[in-house]
Amino acid sequence: MRHRRYFFINIGLLLSAFWLTVGCSTIDDDLSDCGNSVKMNYQLRLVTNMTTELQTQLTTPNELNVANALRAHLKGIFTDIAHDVDLSFYDTEGALNRLQHDQRVIDANQWSDNLTLPISKYMHLAIANIADNDVVSMKGDEYSNSSTLQQANGQLTDGIETLPSHTTGLFTARQPMELLSGVDQTFNVSLYMANCAVALVIDPKGLAYTDLKVYATGFAEAFNVSDSTYIFTENPPLVIAEPVATDSNLLCFCSVNFPSRDAVPASAESPTLWQLKVYLTKPDGSVTETILNIDEPLKAGNLKIIKCELDGEGAVRPYNNTVGVSVTLNWNSAGEYDTPL
Repeated sequence: MRHRRYFFINIGLLLSAFWLTVGCSTIDDDLSDCGNSVKMNYQLRLVTNMTTELQTQLTTPNELNVANALRAHLKGIFTDIAHDVDLSFYDTEGALNRLQHDQRVIDANQWSDNLTLPISKYMHLAIANIADNDVVSMKGDEYSNSSTLQQANGQLTDGIETLPSHTTGLFTARQPMELLSGVDQTFNVSLYMANCAVALVIDPKGLAYTDLKVYATGFAEAFNVSDSTYIFTENPPLVIAEPVATDSNLLCFCSVNFPSRDAVPASAESPTLWQLKVYLTKPDGSVTETILNIDEPLKAGNLKIIKCELDGEGAVRPYNNTVGVSVTLNWNSAGEYDTPL
């Protein structure tokens, strides 16, 4: 059962006289297009399986240390606080351009106010926790149909294109609004999480190594805010899974990224939805590459934990037999790097 937590934000906007037409300035004018009182009820919905995943996958005393470390590591991702909000109101019957833009820091889960808008139809887009995300930024938000949360480009290092993990949990909403003359209206807007996380927990089994790197791939690179769809490319960069200090002999690496596809495209060469790639450098300098192939979708708001152990060759062996494994020994002598999906 998915764990659900609900948090409510009442956010009203005080908009300037920009919204009011000149025709509203005199008593004899037609007032049918003048400003109308509107109440906006924003609801931040953190719908996540994180608690269930931690409780069911990490159960031994040693694993509980990992669970606590992961919970602390992800506290800024699966969060109950909207640090900042970005609120836009767009034309729906013309160029779809933005008519009003409001950005503010609230650091709260409740906020109350009202706004005044001219009688018209609008598309309202709301985004929370974007200001401090070092990897994802807003693009094309001057128009509703092109407003996108876009990852930065990957950086090429040792022949591998990599990208850091997302640094905040992103929430978005879209709300069509038709204002009616002479009616005090209330609009309810729910914001849902747009990114997710994956953690790889490794029992090293005492194997000696000099370096260990973990990457995740196969996820979306952008998110269309207006229609709540994800954008995928053919060769996405590898998202760096950061090491998490666990206070135990178990190793943990965690990435935060956009979701995977729900299903494999018909044109795909592999049935894999997403992958974890592990590169272990042994004391003799050789590198073992392990690719874990996962065919279960990773959805927005979710955490997926995969447990495994190292074998004598430095390969990763998952405990879950539904996870496919591909191992290449002496990978560093293989030449060019390719990213199979």
